[in-house]
Amino acid sequence: MKKQKIMLAVIFIVTLVMLALIFIRRENFAYSGVIEAVEVDVSSRMPDIISKINVDEGSVVKKDQILAVLENKETNLAYEISLKEFKRAEQLLKTSAGSEENYDLKKNRYQQALIKKEWGEIKSPIDGKVLYKYYEAGEFVPAGRKILTIADLKKVNAWIYVEHDKLAELSIGQEVIGYLPESEQTFKGTITVINDEAEFTPKNVQTKQERTRLVYGVKVSFENDDKFTLKPGMTVEADFGKK
Repeated sequence: MKKQKIMLAVIFIVTLVMLALIFIRRENFAYSGVIEAVEVDVSSRMPDIISKINVDEGSVVKKDQILAVLENKETNLAYEISLKEFKRAEQLLKTSAGSEENYDLKKNRYQQALIKKEWGEIKSPIDGKVLYKYYEAGEFVPAGRKILTIADLKKVNAWIYVEHDKLAELSIGQEVIGYLPESEQTFKGTITVINDEAEFTPKNVQTKQERTRLVYGVKVSFENDDKFTLKPGMTVEADFGKK
C-alpha cells in the first residue's frame, strides 16, 4: 500500500514537471512559419538530347559546377568548321591576301559558335542544393525547358504572421531566434520585411492567439548551418523576444 502511494506521488510529480515544461515552452513560443528558400530553375538554352546528368535530387552543388551535358553534335561540328575558317581568315589577313571584312565575318561566326558550344555544358548559377530533377540522361529537352531546380539554402526565409498589437515590438533588422519544434537547436534570424497591410491568417499558419483573424506578415531571414538543417517546407518557431 505504501509503495503504491509512493508510485502515485512520483507519477503526480512527473506529470506536474511535464505540464510546467509544456507551459514554459508555450509561453516562450511566439509564432511559427514555414521555411522557404530562393529557388532557381536551371534550363537548357537550346533543344538537344541530354548526354549526361551529374547530380541527383538532394545533391549539394557549387556555383559553375557542371550539372548536365548535352550531346551538342551539330553545335560542335559548327564550332569546328567556324574555328578553321576563322584561323584561315586570320592567316590570310596577315599576308594581305584577305580582307578585314572577311576576317570580321569569320571571327563573329566563330564567337557565336563558341557560345553555343559552351551552352552544351549546363552549369549551376549558385551554390545550393538540388530540389527537383525533371529529366534523365538520354531524354530530349526543348529549349527553355527547366532540367533542374536548385535552392539557395545558405539563407532561408519564413513568413510569420502576427496580430496588430505585436507590431509595436517589431522592427526591420531586429534579431530573431528560430528553432524547430522537434529540436532544441536554434538559428539566428533577422526581420527583413514587415507588411503594412493586414490580411486574413493563412490556413497553414497558427498564431499565439488563434482567434485573431487579421494579421500582418513578417518576413524573417534565417542563417542556415553548414548541414542545411533548415529545409523548404519545414515549420520553424520564432521567438521575437522584446524590442
